[in-house]
Amino acid sequence: MARLNQVSEQTLRYYDKIKLLMPDTVDETNGYRYYSIGQSAYLDMIQYMKSLGMRLSDIKKQLELKDPSMIKSVLRKKSDQINTEIRALKQQQRAIERTLQCYQHYETSPPDGTIILEYIPERIIYCIDANINFYDYGIDVYEKMLRKLKESLISDNLPQIYFCNAGTILRQKKLQQHEFYSSEVFVVVDREFVADQLTSSIPENAYLCIYCDEFEKEKAYITRLLNKVEEEGYRIVGDYICEVIAEFPLLESKKRGMFFKLQIPIKFN
Repeated sequence: MARLNQVSEQTLRYYDKIKLLMPDTVDETNGYRYYSIGQSAYLDMIQYMKSLGMRLSDIKKQLELKDPSMIKSVLRKKSDQINTEIRALKQQQRAIERTLQCYQHYETSPPDGTIILEYIPERIIYCIDANINFYDYGIDVYEKMLRKLKESLISDNLPQIYFCNAGTILRQKKLQQHEFYSSEVFVVVDREFVADQLTSSIPENAYLCIYCDEFEKEKAYITRLLNKVEEEGYRIVGDYICEVIAEFPLLESKKRGMFFKLQIPIKFN
């Protein structure tokens, strides 16, 4: 029976033990189990339902009750489970692709302090207001803002794979007044996986960018960008974005090492 149906003898013994498929006869002298050829059809059904993801306990109930509605219910639940798993895997795949792109970007980025003009596509973000201006403090307060962001992600039932390479926003009005105030922190998410009411967008545009390798340099580099905007006669058309391109935990200093791209959206006059 085992060889005929490509299953192990151990499997048949277990099916017998749980009374899912018992042998036709058992030799009392040597304990050998004998199955009829007709029982192969029964085993085929067990294997088929198992391949659909049904548990052996559910298969046993179905074969005993012979109720099609039960198997339909079980399969619907299994289908929902598979769809959830597929969604989670797609989210994970997107996150991996985005992280690989970030590291590729980091590896090909110009040196620290370089100013360049770039076109950047639209980005869908999840953003919160931590109600504290991190420019008045240091990296420790920024870390506290990230804790609030992480807590909010969890509260909104969003996967933690999005908690990576967080950025900050300095609104256009304050930027143009050279007022360094930013309390908003964001992460990039996928439109198809996150409800619209939880997201906003950073518009596609030409951005004047400067690359930065230290948290403490940001304010000085923003000033350099603003000076460049004035020198070239550009017009600021949106909010300033500080985007983390790559993160490297610095174990020796017990802090987060980051490589940034600081961005101001501009139009040409």
